[in-house]
Amino acid sequence: MKRRTAREKALQALFQMNISGIEADEAIENVLEDESKDPFLQQLVEGTIQHLPEIDAEIQKHLENWTLDRLAKVDITILRIGMYELLFNQEIPENVAINEAIEIAKIFGDDRSGKFINGILSKAKKER
Repeated sequence: MKRRTAREKALQALFQMNISGIEADEAIENVLEDESKDPFLQQLVEGTIQHLPEIDAEIQKHLENWTLDRLAKVDITILRIGMYELLFNQEIPENVAINEAIEIAKIFGDDRSGKFINGILSKAKKER
């Protein structure tokens, strides 16, 4: 599976978990349908869940006049995956993590999602 596809499926799995409260394994199975498991997909989902408090704190730090609960569910999920890659996945270049998040936001988010996500992730990158 291509990494872009794995990121999209991670978004779908994490979104399902956020909305319906299902476990990670079930959410991953749902998004894979008949495809075989992918280590990168598994890493994105499990890593994002494992580091969620740190990820959310980092996102909140860069929000201006917003709180996490006011963000669109799709946007916060994309931000969480992107922030996970920025903070905890050293094998992914920071610019790649940001660009991938932006491209996924253009597909799954609204008209402003890409710019919004770029702003938050770019601020986090500059601070590092």
